[in-house]
Amino acid sequence: MSFPIALTACALGADLFYWATGDIFWARAALWASGMAFLMGLLAGLSGTIELLTVPGIRARAASWTHFIVAITLLAMLGANWGYRLYGYEEALLPFGLLLSALATAFAAFAGWHGGKLVFDYQVGTSSSGS
Repeated sequence: MSFPIALTACALGADLFYWATGDIFWARAALWASGMAFLMGLLAGLSGTIELLTVPGIRARAASWTHFIVAITLLAMLGANWGYRLYGYEEALLPFGLLLSALATAFAAFAGWHGGKLVFDYQVGTSSSGS
């Protein structure tokens, strides 16, 4: 699921726009983007964990475990980022909200790269029928 990655990048973008403009709209946008990234990440994490635990071929790949660990760490960061903003999103934004968003974006890129590696290099989650 690519929504958590996209929303994580959106939160960072909104943080940067708030830093540049001081417009409260961007602080609210970052609050919503970080919250939705976390909630969508929970859904992606649930389906990914079920797949990891039930499909033996996936567990055999080291990239699967790396993706899992990085994604769970990312989920914790997204939850912290959203939770931190819930108690005063404008005051929480600089510098810690921005730093959390930047770190989460880096982890999202790494998790996405490993997820892509599983799909494109190892054909995990793809149909072998060629249709």
